[in-house]
Amino acid sequence: MKAKPKAEGVGFDPNAAARPGSGVFGLPCGRVESRVVLIPVPFDATTSYRAGTAGGPGAILEASGQVDLFDVSLGRVYERGIFMEPIPGAIRALSRSARAKASPVIARGGARAGSASDAKALAAVARAGERVNEFVYGRASAALSEGRVPGVVGGEHSVPYGSIRACAERFPGLGILQVDAHMDFREAFEGFAWSHASIMHNVMTRVGGVSRVVQVGIRDFGEDEMSFARGLGERCRVYFDETLAGEMLSGGAWGEACRRIVGDLPGEVYVTVDIDALDPSLCPNTGTPVPGGLSYAQLRMLLLALRGSGRRVVGFDVVEVTPGRGSIDANVGARVLYTLCGLA
Repeated sequence: MKAKPKAEGVGFDPNAAARPGSGVFGLPCGRVESRVVLIPVPFDATTSYRAGTAGGPGAILEASGQVDLFDVSLGRVYERGIFMEPIPGAIRALSRSARAKASPVIARGGARAGSASDAKALAAVARAGERVNEFVYGRASAALSEGRVPGVVGGEHSVPYGSIRACAERFPGLGILQVDAHMDFREAFEGFAWSHASIMHNVMTRVGGVSRVVQVGIRDFGEDEMSFARGLGERCRVYFDETLAGEMLSGGAWGEACRRIVGDLPGEVYVTVDIDALDPSLCPNTGTPVPGGLSYAQLRMLLLALRGSGRRVVGFDVVEVTPGRGSIDANVGARVLYTLCGLA
């Protein structure tokens, strides 16, 4: 299923600059000839420190034109075809509305017990989250039904829930590789059930078909989240950033760590990359930056180890990219996205 070499009669040169108005990564691909379908979700209602991830899909799309298409490890990724659906204005509008309702609650550090106004805000934000979940589930299910791989481009980390659900239904026994600074195992955060800090709690308690989550880069979490992780038993493996960094600083090999991490995953894998997993110098505007984290090279090696293991990536997402004027965030996000497309 290769990309067409021409778009509207104009020759496509993968070595040339992206043309204005071209698709993601400057490609001329339509949906029909694309193996990967990217689903932009510009939603950011519950980010608790710094908002702005709703601008992530648009910023990544713009930055993607700067990505050279030949990859030294993955080759001509573009030949399989990558198509990005239009950024949905209705979801962007929903995000603005939900954020306006959530902001006073977030500013107070959470909902007040017995407050009717806070209860009303929580209910409105929950309805918005459910709408996003159904939207993403529908788009991911459509891509899977067509034999394509869905990739979600966020938005806050709550948004890929529907895609994970769709992939788990299609591929029972699914494993999740979560690259993240946070566990995201809170039952709710600041009162929001569909919080960016609750995505993995919701997945592991609501989505049947997920056999295991393997978390990498974790360095910021609550004690209750640790207890929840332990309660999952064999369904959860956590590779803490401090442990991994200690191994590397003591002479350990990152390649060996990658093999251990990948070895904990089943044959079919969904990959979720929260950009805050990386060293914050690579994503300075992300909503919840945390010192430490993976280098870009370490993330690449981990993802390439997953590919080299023969495991099948059936869906993926990149989330929490927040654009900033003159910043590197979207540029890094676009390159992570292209690597994930290569895996898929």
